[in-house]
Amino acid sequence: MTASPALPLPPGSTLGILGGGQLGRMLALAASRLGFDVVILDPEENSPAGRVAARQIVGAYDDRWALKRLAEACHVVTYEFENVPADTVAELTALGCEVAPGAAALAAAQDRVVEKTFLAEIGVPTVAFAPVDDEESLLAAVAKIGAPSLLKTRREGYDGKGQAWIQRPGDAIAAFEKIGRQPAILEAPADFGRELSVIAARGRNGEIVCYPLSDNHHEGGVLRRTIAPAKATPSERDQAEAIAAKILTALDYVGVIGVELFELAGGKLLVNEFAPRVHNTGHWTQDGCEVDQFEQHIRAVAGWPLGPTAALARVEMTNLLGPEVDAWKKLAAEPETRIHLYGKGEARPGRKMGHVNRLRPLEG
Repeated sequence: MTASPALPLPPGSTLGILGGGQLGRMLALAASRLGFDVVILDPEENSPAGRVAARQIVGAYDDRWALKRLAEACHVVTYEFENVPADTVAELTALGCEVAPGAAALAAAQDRVVEKTFLAEIGVPTVAFAPVDDEESLLAAVAKIGAPSLLKTRREGYDGKGQAWIQRPGDAIAAFEKIGRQPAILEAPADFGRELSVIAARGRNGEIVCYPLSDNHHEGGVLRRTIAPAKATPSERDQAEAIAAKILTALDYVGVIGVELFELAGGKLLVNEFAPRVHNTGHWTQDGCEVDQFEQHIRAVAGWPLGPTAALARVEMTNLLGPEVDAWKKLAAEPETRIHLYGKGEARPGRKMGHVNRLRPLEG
């Protein structure tokens, strides 16, 4: 199936997903509801997504034989996480397979300096930042940005990993050691009151839709819970939607994107980062909206019309970390609580094992 697909894809078509974790699992479930078959490519056998898909190809993301099999099996390929190697997308494209979202979104999201530079170029506000490659550029960055400031690895790192605070200029070298002396970005702190996010989608015809803002609470660098729709002013909603639209349009994006935001005093919003995929802060849409973020993503990459994004309920989404998943029986007895478990094995401390959505009526 390496020829360019005829869009919109009809039910019965096959979609490929790079990645077999929980996001891939929920994407596969959404695709199956719309009548699509799904093929997962993941290095691990018996992956959470592979167990609910029509088929899984076990192979590394740079395994050319596995990629050839995926391209031959699928009409369109998407991905569940942004650290898919750029060469993987290039290889699939060379094989004549369409990948959505495209390579530009991956390139921006995989490198924090590239991401922040891209955002600045399209007029989206962020904190001040400077690239760091070695001790000399680190000291120059600290002199420019000041302290306290946050040092982050340029690539990878998630849920608070790969980061170190520089409280005083004298802490800089120790912070660089803490992140393994890797290429990094130094960011000014944001004096924010809360962290918000907007989940948005862009279709193949350029149509853009946004879900209501969500209010996000982290503990130890890991998202703990999301409340949505967030209490927000019309100005904040307009800012968030304009930011999302600028990013989606500039990237010629197809699919769902998650944009994390800092709310400053006076209601100004800054972009922290964006993820070119469905997002943890959008899990509330599974039970709070007519069309959730997972179905929306499948609709977009398949060339279908995008669905409505209005909230039908107020939702508090809570991540179940590690052994918290063992409380499933108690949670199942709670009224207006919806449980989403990921089918993972060992419930290690801090590992995302599932989430619950607690529904309440929308406030007048």
